[in-house]
Amino acid sequence: MHPSRRPGRALTLLAAAAALVASLLAAPATAAGAAAETLLSQGGQVTASSTESAAFPASAAVDGDPGTRWSSAFADPQWIRVDLGAVATLSRVVLNWETAHARAFQVQVSGNGADWTTVHSTTTGTGGVQTLEVSGSGRYVRLYGTQRATPWGYSLWELQVYGTTGSGGGESLLSYGKPGVASSSQHDGNCWECVPARAFDRDPASRWATADWADPGWIYVDLGATARISKVVLQWDPAYARSFQIQVSPDAANWTTVYSTTSGTGFKQTLDVSGTGRYVRMYGTERATPYGYSLWEFQVYGTGGAPTLPPPLPPDPADPPRLVWHDEFDGPAGAKPDPAKWTADPGTGPNNELEYYTDHRNAAMDGAGHLVLEARKEATPGSTCPRDPLTGSGTCQYTSARMNTGGKFEFTYGRVEARIKVPEGNGLWPAFWMMGADFLDGRPWPYNGEIDILEVLGKDVKTSYSTVHAPAYHGAGGIGSPYTLPDGADFSDDFHVWAAEWDSKGIVYKLDGRTVFTLDKAQVEATRGPWVFDHPFYIILNLAVGGDWPGPTDATTPFPARMLVDYVRVYR
Repeated sequence: MHPSRRPGRALTLLAAAAALVASLLAAPATAAGAAAETLLSQGGQVTASSTESAAFPASAAVDGDPGTRWSSAFADPQWIRVDLGAVATLSRVVLNWETAHARAFQVQVSGNGADWTTVHSTTTGTGGVQTLEVSGSGRYVRLYGTQRATPWGYSLWELQVYGTTGSGGGESLLSYGKPGVASSSQHDGNCWECVPARAFDRDPASRWATADWADPGWIYVDLGATARISKVVLQWDPAYARSFQIQVSPDAANWTTVYSTTSGTGFKQTLDVSGTGRYVRMYGTERATPYGYSLWEFQVYGTGGAPTLPPPLPPDPADPPRLVWHDEFDGPAGAKPDPAKWTADPGTGPNNELEYYTDHRNAAMDGAGHLVLEARKEATPGSTCPRDPLTGSGTCQYTSARMNTGGKFEFTYGRVEARIKVPEGNGLWPAFWMMGADFLDGRPWPYNGEIDILEVLGKDVKTSYSTVHAPAYHGAGGIGSPYTLPDGADFSDDFHVWAAEWDSKGIVYKLDGRTVFTLDKAQVEATRGPWVFDHPFYIILNLAVGGDWPGPTDATTPFPARMLVDYVRVYR
């Protein structure tokens, strides 16, 4: 695998978002063993059959603001659907209608967003604020209106869904956003702000670590109220515990062990436990490495407590998927990439590359339906040679093109594909890949995640590579696979379609419709480390010259060298 394309830097994470969610959505405490009813819908991903105008989007019905609303087209039937992010057991639905309300409607639930079960039905809707006691479970909840009470459409100030998350009789994630305490915490250049809260933020790219590389080491979470604990999930960093206990306590002083092992395996461990308490502790007594104890995630599930609803997980793509974004590059010869879709990314490349990426000077349409990314053997324009301050890359010998959709189009899950013809030549390195969008907000590589769909080295155009990079596996340790064409053909001889089919279960890489590599999320978590690819990414196209992986150019390298892109398409 190739070295990383972005330099690693210290990770700085902010807790403000979690605190805000906690202050807005914290549920009341309940007695031990009782399920904590929670507002599940607020801030969830929502879709609707129609909207009256852009001023009344579907999202306004679940934003917690009683002054904003969703309004539909003036026709029957109409619907609005919210994704709760996980399977939930529902207890009630509150509808705060605008004057344009429904006389006849159903409240429906679904596990997949396609097959619906009605949990409430009426033909005598009253409008106003309606509190409906319901009984059912599902990930999706839909209000389906069949008869309007006015000549206008359907309009809701708020659609609120209450219940408990989890498919096990009300079992829910109790530890999200809760305060933690540890025996010590690391905070240095190797592990920046690795404090207890990072283990409870449901962010697989942040972690807690002990500052003292000694035994014992421990971390506990305050669930906010007494809870009945049924499951604990630990996602270990390589610094894991060989011997540890899971303990519960009513007061953080007197502890009862509910799980114990002397043969901890590291990586992801899902532990079925049974115990009652307000505090839950991982107590490590023997380290498996010379280092300390470190957890990417420490999740506690059960009933009771005072759970804070985490942000909903992204929904999987629809079946069948639909085209949601594309560029066919059908402009006239010499036309530049569409500025509504692409941003030039000028500067020098990392990995000791030799090129300088210009501001779209090296990218243009060819008039035949292709985008051309062209590498040229020429000095960088201007009197000063710009250099990457972190890597020192860029020799001003070559110019090339790099462009991305960051800030213009970002997405989570779907099928992303491109039809590309790559160049041949020593030192050339064409790529079609994606970066986690939080990179643009300051989260450093590899914590944001990287998904490489196409990489071909010009010195070996019979082999292509697809790879992912994350905090626990990056650079030369990235998870990927090389693959070839049938009969040993050259990738540079013709166009080929590279695709990644990406969802909550993993990524399937395809070449010309043929599966070449599969990444299973559960297997990666169990054998390599946390999966950090369940959030928005943006698309990148570039043609690098030289660098640690492809090696240098030589006298045989053809210049100008051209990477041709027929199209880029995204389906969801």
